Amino acid sequence: MTTKTIEKNSLIGRRIPKMDAPDKASGKTRYIGDLNVSGQLYGKILRSGRIHARIVRIDTSKAKALPGVHAVITAADVPDQRPIGVNKDHMPLKGDKVRSQRDEIAAVAADSEEIAEEALKLIEVEYEDLPTIFDPRDALKPGAPLINDFKKDNVAMVFDYSHGDVAQGEAESDVVIEDSFELHYVTHCCMGVSGVIAEFDASGNLLLYSNTQVPFLHKREFAELLNIDPGRIRIIQPPIGGGFGSKLDIYPFEPIAIFLARATKRPVKLMFTREEEFLASPTRQPVILTLRSGVRKDGSLTFRTVDTLHDNGAYTSWGATTPFVMMQTFSSLYRVEHCLYKTTAVYTNNPYAGSFRGYGNLQATFAIEQHMDKLAEAIGMDPLEFRLKNAQEAGEVTGQGMHFKTCGFKDCITTAAERSDYQAKRRAYKAAQGAPGSVKRGVGIASMLHVGGGAKIYPSDGCGTILKLDDFAHVTVMTGASEIGQGSETVLAQLVCEELGVPLGSVTVVNNDTDITPWDVGVHASRTTFIAGNSAIGAARKARDKILNAAAKVSNLAAGDLDLRDGFIVRASDGQVIMPLAKMLRSLHFSDKAELVMTTHYYEPPSVHQDKGFKGDVSAAYAWATQVVEVEVDTDTGIVTLLKVWAAHDVGRVLNRLGIEGQIEGGIVMGQGYAITETLMIENGVCKNPNFRDYKLVTAPEIPEMDITFIETMDGEGPQGAKGVGEAPAICMAAAVANAIENATGTRIYKLPFTPENVYRALHPALAEAAE
Repeated sequence: MTTKTIEKNSLIGRRIPKMDAPDKASGKTRYIGDLNVSGQLYGKILRSGRIHARIVRIDTSKAKALPGVHAVITAADVPDQRPIGVNKDHMPLKGDKVRSQRDEIAAVAADSEEIAEEALKLIEVEYEDLPTIFDPRDALKPGAPLINDFKKDNVAMVFDYSHGDVAQGEAESDVVIEDSFELHYVTHCCMGVSGVIAEFDASGNLLLYSNTQVPFLHKREFAELLNIDPGRIRIIQPPIGGGFGSKLDIYPFEPIAIFLARATKRPVKLMFTREEEFLASPTRQPVILTLRSGVRKDGSLTFRTVDTLHDNGAYTSWGATTPFVMMQTFSSLYRVEHCLYKTTAVYTNNPYAGSFRGYGNLQATFAIEQHMDKLAEAIGMDPLEFRLKNAQEAGEVTGQGMHFKTCGFKDCITTAAERSDYQAKRRAYKAAQGAPGSVKRGVGIASMLHVGGGAKIYPSDGCGTILKLDDFAHVTVMTGASEIGQGSETVLAQLVCEELGVPLGSVTVVNNDTDITPWDVGVHASRTTFIAGNSAIGAARKARDKILNAAAKVSNLAAGDLDLRDGFIVRASDGQVIMPLAKMLRSLHFSDKAELVMTTHYYEPPSVHQDKGFKGDVSAAYAWATQVVEVEVDTDTGIVTLLKVWAAHDVGRVLNRLGIEGQIEGGIVMGQGYAITETLMIENGVCKNPNFRDYKLVTAPEIPEMDITFIETMDGEGPQGAKGVGEAPAICMAAAVANAIENATGTRIYKLPFTPENVYRALHPALAEAAE
């Protein structure tokens, strides 16, 4: 009789298709727009359309009289509504004033969306227009009209950060450069629009179907909003058609749906149209940024001062906190001895800004990496060598107190440069700037630093896991982490398989119900793989120990001499099969003690809150990347064509090669859009392009060739050595494209986006001015 043996077979680092891909690709996945509940009504919101006005009168009588309408509500009908948002500075329904185009002043619940839309047209509103502010610089002027009456001015937030002595640093500098940069509006453009279904049961318990990224935090927020016990609120996440940070905050449509459900005693489904998604979703925060930097002749950075002015919009969402992430790039991407960072966010009558993939780092990197090229040129040093001289290394502690336990930054720089032949191309393209012909080529390089192990924003940055095995060796992993398309379900399953030695198809990940899954702070800050992954590993290792200890009792071997492989318990030394895992589990379940293999684990990363001076480690690990781009610039038209991108990323360790390649590729395209094609056109507070016809996303023919390399630094705290990288690839792109345009044309452009019009104006300022 032949003895069966099983070799150890790891799934880590392999190309594993996403577990939810077949249903998504075949149209079987049911997103929130596909869901309906028995007896539901349809909600719609009346928006002001005005920019800044006092509400004089609202008459809803005609709308209420329309057949099929079950409720029409205004702020007057919800006297117990409470303020929402990061700073709790606005009501879901506005009753006194409107401060932006998207403001919600009434809502309807009806038998159909068509009836609800018709009812909105019957609502009569009388306004008294008020003075407006659209430029954040105007918001700071003496006598500027107040956007929010509870404030004495239009300042939403202000703070300073410093380390060292910038005056000393400037005195030690051989070269000092100062420039100003302007960063624009873009929006998330998720494939799925925002939506919610709100339903109360007969006991007053609230069930929400929501595509939020932070269900447990929302549960707490809704409890405060409604003044009810959080235990009476259940949030179920249907599959989410994209997030990118757009679903972190509570936005007015969600409380409004709840108010309608409460008023009608019926479930209410409220879905955005695509136009509403453009008008009422948060944006990436526009920034006006002044950067002053110094350098010694030997190439060492001396000081950096940064002054940023942020357009907060009419209300405060997570966009107001992006300066805290920008601060880390300014202070710690490169070694800089002296740093001063001042930031102010102001209220205007523009759309309000929220969280967005990269979270302020795209804006900061756009400025820093252009300055790195300019400083290098000013002292006659190669930009690549200049970056390497000032690059952070493993073991360093920055002036801000960030500890880089693993750091592949220099490897990222050299790898991207070598694979792209950056230095030779840069010299050749610079020499060809004056050659005949309108089409010029250029290469540009840019690097980035971002959190890769969560970010300590809340008292806890942790994640819980409940894991159980059934009689058939099938594993169910209940995780607090949310899946928003990034592939976390598959990675968590891989990590569990690695510990329990079961096939991938034997693992089910459950992650979408606050009544079932354990607590988690939500999906943001590139944290899910790192934090939820460590949590899943912790639970799986407890189950593994339990199984092997039980197997040791029946095999006459020590638990340390046993292993789990491919659904079997084996001898670790040679893989000889002892018994099927399912048989061991059944023996436990059906024994006199009826012992279940079910474990729990809560992982809290070792990051800490920054002190009052904004110093300290905000993340358990940090991701690094360098990207080189090659472009063509048609100087006659201003058209910029992205030809190829070389990306080198310190990811700690590759867990799912197919998945991480998809993350990098998607992030590069998002960064390409931010740099070249996308702009949410806001004119006098009005969105002029709320559709995919006029909002120019990157399309398939425009996607460049990509060369992606992973630097594996094996982070000691990361799951199997991995770091989070979900946001990283978008961050470098605008800066790299800016440097490439300069290399191609000799003209540096400090304002995004690089649309043909903007590039042409920069290349031909006299012609552009004469044409106006």
